[in-house]
Amino acid sequence: MDHLSRSAAFDDYWKFAAKRHEAYLNRVHGLSAPWTNDPIIARYRFTNTFRAADRVSQFLIQRIQYDRSNDIGDEDLLFRTLLFKIFNNIDTWNSLEREFGEIRWRNFDFDRADGLLEALISSGKTIYSAAYIMPSPAFGAKRKHTNHLRLLQSMMAGGLARRVNATKSLQTLYNELLNFKGLGPFLAFQYAIDVNYSQLTEFEENEFVIAGPGAHDGIRKVFPQSSPDDAELIIYWMVENQEREFSRLGIDFGGLFGRSLRAIDCQNIFCEISKYCRVAHPNLEGTTGRTRIKQTFSSHRRIPTPKPFFPPKWGINEHISVPEHRPNEQCETQLEFGV
Repeated sequence: MDHLSRSAAFDDYWKFAAKRHEAYLNRVHGLSAPWTNDPIIARYRFTNTFRAADRVSQFLIQRIQYDRSNDIGDEDLLFRTLLFKIFNNIDTWNSLEREFGEIRWRNFDFDRADGLLEALISSGKTIYSAAYIMPSPAFGAKRKHTNHLRLLQSMMAGGLARRVNATKSLQTLYNELLNFKGLGPFLAFQYAIDVNYSQLTEFEENEFVIAGPGAHDGIRKVFPQSSPDDAELIIYWMVENQEREFSRLGIDFGGLFGRSLRAIDCQNIFCEISKYCRVAHPNLEGTTGRTRIKQTFSSHRRIPTPKPFFPPKWGINEHISVPEHRPNEQCETQLEFGV
């Protein structure tokens, strides 16, 4: 992408990635707030530089995929992963676990789950995360959550677990998911990444990427002359040139305990730089026309933060060193400023 002109946001892309990750590491190691000297990162809510380090991804990896108190087979592992990701909400999962105990595919009562989710909505609870736009799949029900449960039931009953086991690449896994109505390209790609965290598959994350709407907006702000067709090529270019660009800016970027940025991470950073530019470079035009960052960061709501844990196949867990007693262990923020 050397032929494309770059805006001032190009350097900010790398600086943001480093600063946001520095804030994450400072928090993981128990340092006291503020965790960054970047005033925009300090004021507004941004996801982590590495997708797998975000709080919801950590819950998925630690509690749903790798918490093997009992042996969980491939069908159950896939079912648990997709059930959690459809709602992408930790409180919703906890409510389902309180109702069902350990969640398994073969004994899951979809009608009972439907009633529980309906009751949660009636009590004023939010059952979906706001991270993604979740359209209702066309399965004939009036309520979106009912249609999503029917979608999941059809996926599992149709032998998706067997076909996932037979996939040979991240792209073929994505294509299997994309075959189901109600999952567009962006959601199918996100779910493919989530499934690939588990033991079900072992694909390199740089094999395949899909740019979502937020990434397209960020790409346009960083590369003003780019076209939508350039998006995935630009993401791959960022992956391949990260060491050169960090070095050019004098940034010592150690990655995620030694793991470099992957395509999914660079895609996500474009989403976040899209938001960052609304404050840092309000003159830059993207594709969405949005001008404000809606969610601010607050350190007033606090919960403990667990030690990070990543898919063992990445080989980085042994490099995670955190103090046995972290000063802020009982006063970590609830928002996704860290884990």
